[in-house]
Amino acid sequence: MTRYKLTIEYDGAPFSGWQRQDNRPSVQGALEAAASALDERKVEVFGAGRTDAGVHALAQVAHVDLVKDLRPDTVRDAINHHLGKNPVAVLDAEPVRDDFEARFGAIKRSYLYRLVDRRPPLALERGRVWRVPQPVDVQDMDKAAQVLIGHHDFSTFRDAQCQAKSPVKTLDEIRVSRVGAEIYFFYAARSFLHRQVRSITGSLVEVGVGKWSAKDLQNALQSCDRSRCGPVAPAHGLYLESVGY
Repeated sequence: MTRYKLTIEYDGAPFSGWQRQDNRPSVQGALEAAASALDERKVEVFGAGRTDAGVHALAQVAHVDLVKDLRPDTVRDAINHHLGKNPVAVLDAEPVRDDFEARFGAIKRSYLYRLVDRRPPLALERGRVWRVPQPVDVQDMDKAAQVLIGHHDFSTFRDAQCQAKSPVKTLDEIRVSRVGAEIYFFYAARSFLHRQVRSITGSLVEVGVGKWSAKDLQNALQSCDRSRCGPVAPAHGLYLESVGY
């Protein structure tokens, strides 16, 4: 039995999220079906994070145990073959120690949120980027975001269905910058609450369009009150960018 670390990208649009669900398509389910076809037995795939329905990944990480003795590139290519038309791709397969855990071994996760502030609708990036039909102030958003860095009770930015034991998290980094025609929101932390990134992004956009001040964002954080959160940003602009070990 060999354990492989898989690095995976996917388009989250057709899936109910990462986590396997009965009678609903999931990224985990698609990968398990492909890996099971390769290993000719039922196989489980364990991911580093449970992305929501519609959320994409540039480099999700998972681990899988296979009985067959195969080269890493063969594992990668065979799983991709069995994935068929699913918009999921294994970018890399790497043999790892038997005690490697994709989820519990991760010490850093980073997310990218993509936004375009233009009035015309999206033709090429529809379903990949959030379009806000008015200009947003990137400097104001980046400056306001810095108050969120550090160890805080993030109850305001925590989904009501979040299963985390505590709303307290340490946010290591937030950057907001304009890259060409897009605005990138970059987040890094050991772990995140359910919909924390989308909740923060939506609130920062309230700052960017002039509806909130930086002080309003700080007050919302300190209130520890979910009702003080701004509109939650849509799932289709969010990408799991990387997982660190």
